[in-house]
Amino acid sequence: MLDAALKTQLSQYLQRLTRDIELVATLDDREASQQLRSLLEDVVAAGHGRVSLRIQDDGERSPSYAVVEPGQPARQRFAGLPMGHEFTTLVLSLLQVGGVAPKITEAQAERIRALPAGLSFETYIGLSCHNCPDVVQALNVMSLLNPGIQSTAVDGALFQDEVQQRDVMAVPCVFVNGQRFASGRMDLDELLSKIESQFATEAAAARAAAEAAKLSALPVFDVLIVGAGPAGAAAAVYAARKGIRVGLVADRFGGQTLDTLGIDNFVSVQHTEGPHFARALENHVRDYPVEILNGQRVAKLLPGTPHELTLESDAVLRARSVILATGARWRELGVPGEREMRNQGVAYCPHCDGPLFKGQRVAVVGGGNSGVEAAIDLAGIVKEVTLLEFAGQLKADEVLVRKLRSLPNVKVQTHAQTQEVTGNVAGKVNGLRWLNRETGASETIPLEGVFVQIGLVPNTEWLKGVVQLSRYGEIEVDAKGATNVPGVFAAGDCTTVPFKQIVIAAGDGAKAALGAFDALMRETAPAVQPQPAAAA
Repeated sequence: MLDAALKTQLSQYLQRLTRDIELVATLDDREASQQLRSLLEDVVAAGHGRVSLRIQDDGERSPSYAVVEPGQPARQRFAGLPMGHEFTTLVLSLLQVGGVAPKITEAQAERIRALPAGLSFETYIGLSCHNCPDVVQALNVMSLLNPGIQSTAVDGALFQDEVQQRDVMAVPCVFVNGQRFASGRMDLDELLSKIESQFATEAAAARAAAEAAKLSALPVFDVLIVGAGPAGAAAAVYAARKGIRVGLVADRFGGQTLDTLGIDNFVSVQHTEGPHFARALENHVRDYPVEILNGQRVAKLLPGTPHELTLESDAVLRARSVILATGARWRELGVPGEREMRNQGVAYCPHCDGPLFKGQRVAVVGGGNSGVEAAIDLAGIVKEVTLLEFAGQLKADEVLVRKLRSLPNVKVQTHAQTQEVTGNVAGKVNGLRWLNRETGASETIPLEGVFVQIGLVPNTEWLKGVVQLSRYGEIEVDAKGATNVPGVFAAGDCTTVPFKQIVIAAGDGAKAALGAFDALMRETAPAVQPQPAAAA
């Protein structure tokens, strides 16, 4: 199942095992079961005598496997073939059950152990979904540290009947004790907060209040950065190199890169994937004395001496200078039915959710590079793709357009203005209504999914009336990244800087940090003393 290189790499990882583990598999006659058996046998062979395989008919989903300590009940299970992005999940599960401590803080471990028992999580995932492993791995860690928690990951493409029965139309999608619990990308802290708020409300409130008080007591930062994407990370590194007190506050490290599958031609890196790039950003920042306040959202900026930033938790942070690197998010269509049927057929990530629409009909709205790439990818999965572009021609690169037009199951419609996403009585997408701008006729396409790919909108709503914004909501900056408010700088996709690219955002972050440092130095420089007049 695994090639020689992967076997060698896996063997090197499994040298770290400190206790025996058992793989308990449930298999049937399907090809996927045979592939899973082959994979698990490769794992046993690479396990240096510490890994064994037991096959049994225990009423679990087939094919599936659990990673357990011999003699202990199964608390981590994977239904499907853990390849693609989920191969890392397999490796981490083996290591952690085999005695290698997960890389989490003691505070996170204490929160996990304090969770109530009797929580059984099921996470529907896609093997091409780069957001799914974070959720699965976080729940696996919870099951590792809390014996009252079980975690099962289910490949939605392999268990289509369950996907349809449970109306799963976007991944990752998490159920707890049979009830829908959460969907979309979440890290460990986000999942913990959501579980605590639903199942341990009083404890969660007390913890949140204590955390807010702790944050409010922090000393004044020299530079406080809001956002942890490429711009924010670069700003943190370049500011910290100056030997000043630097803080970084963000709801998640990596920003938009976490939702990006392929990253090409970041100078010196020919190709990488978004989640890997996000981890590299975080690791680089952590090499410096930067105080990282992750999992936090800023609600208000009050300029002053010092500037004050109020978080959604009501904590207040203070800083001599601020760098805003809040990035952007997917732009919405803004038509009836879009929000109502999000995750019920309306999607924004073709890599994550595309496999759920296997053999069905979908539309992609947007004719730029993102939209055309999405249509090309989806064409290999779904029955048919209709691409709708508002303008008279596609705006994507010519090489992508040629590839798109060569695909037999893709239809391109220009001069198309989306008017409504329609749904059935169950609240699931069943069509898209659009206006032909050439003829004035309104048409409806019957389909099961709509993928929105029409660009980005800056995350700056909370800054209206505080800093100068363009008519598009972008923060206006000068050549040094300075805003119209003294001591407040901005960088990346939230600003008026043209060409929203990762490499440009990173450069802007470095520039804003240097601009902020220069302003701080000028602020504290001693005044020029008048020279005495020369004697006559």
